[in-house]
Amino acid sequence: MTSFAVTLLSGGLDSTTVTAYAKSRCDRLTAVTFQYGQTHSREETSAAEVAQSLDVDHRLVDISFLGDVAWYSALTNPEAFPLPTDREPKRMGASIPITYVPLRNTIFVALAAACLESQVLHAIEVEGVAEDDVSAAVYMAPNVLDYSGYPDCRPEFYAQMSETLRHGSKLGAEYGIDIRIETPIITLSKAEIVRMAVNLGAPLELTWSCYAGGERPCGACDSCILRARGFEEAGVEDPALGAPC
Repeated sequence: MTSFAVTLLSGGLDSTTVTAYAKSRCDRLTAVTFQYGQTHSREETSAAEVAQSLDVDHRLVDISFLGDVAWYSALTNPEAFPLPTDREPKRMGASIPITYVPLRNTIFVALAAACLESQVLHAIEVEGVAEDDVSAAVYMAPNVLDYSGYPDCRPEFYAQMSETLRHGSKLGAEYGIDIRIETPIITLSKAEIVRMAVNLGAPLELTWSCYAGGERPCGACDSCILRARGFEEAGVEDPALGAPC
């Protein structure tokens, strides 16, 4: 069985952990990073460095037009919507924050699945790989326990998206091949994700989780606060801050 996969790699802690996990399980893995109109490119740099470190094929895909339609977000329109800072972790899941980008993960899943389906169809119809000898999966890094209230980080969302891909793809309709959506950290705490990353040998020193750009993480946005708490609870120094893991 030849396993084909696309992993969504933002360059942060979670997606880097999932990419390292996918690397250990897949024969043909492509990491995809989206330029979606976010306010800085720091995470794109980290994603490229992580992919190189893991020896994974990497594609940077420009969908910056997304910011034109998904403009109601602090991540795509910070002049209108400032980043929330210094929030208590217990408040982060109480409501959907302004850092939510409208339907971002819905669009990401569809584009990643299109990339994956192209690769698998080429393998079957051009390379001559037997259809019963392939598997296809999109690896993503949503998390339902330690997250900021995003509706597209929940298991039920991905269950529905998997069903949509089965009905809407040539792989599903003609070949009976499911495009699985793998979310290996969706029920893990941030501390468990940190431990998983360390066990996988993920290059955490290259990762960037901060919502803001700059040379150093801001330490005040939701993502920085959750990351810091995860490393602290795991008993691990954050190597991206200059300390060895």
